Amino acid sequence: MLTKNIFFQNFKVKRFKIKIKKNFISSIKKEIKNEKNLLFSFTNKYQQSYSKSYLIKLKKKFHIINIIGMGGSILGSKAIYYFLRDKIKPKIFFKDNLVSFRENLNKKKKLNIIISKSGNTLETIVNSNIEIRKKDKNIILTENSQSYIKTLAQKLKAEIVDHKNYIGGRYSVLSEVGMLPAELMGLNTIKFKRLNYLVNNKKFINSLCENVEKTLSLIKKKKLNSIILNYDEKSENLFLWYQQLISESLGKKSKGILPMISNMPRDNHSLLQLYLDGPKNNFFTFFYVYDKKSNFLTNHIFSKKFEFLKGKKTSDIIYIQKIATQNIFSKKNIPFRNFEIQNRNEEVLGELFCFFVLETILLGRALNVNPFDQPSVELIKKETRRIFHQKN
Repeated sequence: MLTKNIFFQNFKVKRFKIKIKKNFISSIKKEIKNEKNLLFSFTNKYQQSYSKSYLIKLKKKFHIINIIGMGGSILGSKAIYYFLRDKIKPKIFFKDNLVSFRENLNKKKKLNIIISKSGNTLETIVNSNIEIRKKDKNIILTENSQSYIKTLAQKLKAEIVDHKNYIGGRYSVLSEVGMLPAELMGLNTIKFKRLNYLVNNKKFINSLCENVEKTLSLIKKKKLNSIILNYDEKSENLFLWYQQLISESLGKKSKGILPMISNMPRDNHSLLQLYLDGPKNNFFTFFYVYDKKSNFLTNHIFSKKFEFLKGKKTSDIIYIQKIATQNIFSKKNIPFRNFEIQNRNEEVLGELFCFFVLETILLGRALNVNPFDQPSVELIKKETRRIFHQKN
């Protein structure tokens, strides 16, 4: 067990000979005490810069909420919303891409949460222009510096919440960026804060460090595609968050891992053949959540050939398919790790956020890349602006 909520099986490969644990324990405990370190936001001592009582009033007043942002500004709250969807009452819409035409059909007064660390994110500015109506209420999360979004906030007389400049977007899920939306979802944000507990949990630390060492061993063998076999539909957005985390943090100096998401068992019928008999440069993560809600198969249309399905829950069928796939992977010596989630709640999601963030930071340090910047992304932003100015 990784924790009491998460069953975890590590890769069955040899560990890379590097002392992850010894270096990790000493440094991480120092970092989580530093109020200017991003990991401090994963602890229960971090003070959010918004008013909970004010958000409670807004939650009662608005039943439609728009969250507008890109990348790390929105992927965390989206992961939270869909993973815990069954316990969330308000309708929340995420505007995190550009489309050629979006008809704004919602005539009701709504609450817009606009998030941009820099305050100058092109797509966020465009979507804000489309979505914001005069009668709407607006909250803007951005850094405390002059920007387009800051100017917009002043023009709209919007509430401004400080986006800490030392917390990068993809690491901001347990700061104001993820927790303000979570408050509006009616969730208990304190329960997400699991890092203090986890750094003192020997099983968690041992499993995490062993996982990093084994991942490094796979990278050394040129296995650079990390494919998530996701058996939980509500977790797809969690892995879209993880995809950005791993890609932007490690993809430097011609190094990195390419994370891809496969939704199972659907992809058994399209990609599994490639995974089993294609190139051997992949390693896999199986991910399953035990769901209490599940359909029972009681229909009498089954022939004798499929009578074994009668009385089964769809969740049982999905799990058996996962086990069958793992068995074949083992026979073919395809490297994989396995997560089985026992409960669907804030604590579990907080623990998963912590695991994946710590894993990423440790991998970055071991690979000798800075896991906190994304210089090439900035190049695309500058080139886009250059083309616009050239045409004008």
